[in-house]
Amino acid sequence: MTSQQPLKLRPISSKLEPSYAPIWKSLGKWSGFAMLALIYFPLLWLILLSISQNPLGGIPGAFSLEHYRALFSSSAWHKPMLASLGIGVAVGLICAIAATIIGRALPTLNSPGRVLFMFVIPLFVPGMSMGAALFIFARAVLNLKLGFWSVALGHFVWAFPFALLIVLVVTIRFDHRLVEAGKDLGASNWRVFWDIEFPILMPGIVSAALFGFLMSFNEVMRSIFLRGTAETMPVWSWVQAAAQQSQVPIIFSLASLVLLITLPLLCGVFWLLFARVGRSWA
Repeated sequence: MTSQQPLKLRPISSKLEPSYAPIWKSLGKWSGFAMLALIYFPLLWLILLSISQNPLGGIPGAFSLEHYRALFSSSAWHKPMLASLGIGVAVGLICAIAATIIGRALPTLNSPGRVLFMFVIPLFVPGMSMGAALFIFARAVLNLKLGFWSVALGHFVWAFPFALLIVLVVTIRFDHRLVEAGKDLGASNWRVFWDIEFPILMPGIVSAALFGFLMSFNEVMRSIFLRGTAETMPVWSWVQAAAQQSQVPIIFSLASLVLLITLPLLCGVFWLLFARVGRSWA
């Protein structure tokens, strides 16, 4: 028998490959700065306009809080805001529960990729098409009156694939030997889930709930088709801005408040999902 020769690794050349040339590094850095500016500069501009006396001019200046005072002195936006909060909380909770149940089972299937593809198809369906399809199904097929329930249904169909993907970030890394060890020690299925699985899955579950809430709270297109007489905050803002130019400054103030509330929630999602979960995997 001939002895196997040890594997010889080719030394890495000191010459940089074209894709790692300094010009590409500089291009990537400045492109990143440009994209961050494109994302965050309009948001900062919106906040500055919301505290300007003449926001319709497009240039911040002569700062004042009069539009915020007008916003808080009006009660017209209270009902749409409460509707959006209620629907958002319901959609977030249902997304988290459904994504946890399905996300736990999906990695154990023989062909999880095919099943996952069926669940994420709504991500690629235009909002107008999905809204029209659900509208026809609810009105023509089921002959039901549209309202808050139909808006929540449309939001759930839109938000659930995101929630499922978030939960899968955790479940695909879950060590099922921990479950087997708990059962070997005589723990019931409920005790195994509550003491072993839930603490590990909790960052993904909470993130799915928060993301489902945010997706629902900010949704417009599907809400327009499915709202009936119900009115959510984004739809109300859109109608007011389109119908009354005098309401635009107040809409700027309201949009800034919503931004200041939702942005920390979104940061919390990413912290739970990537910072905390990442440390647990390290």
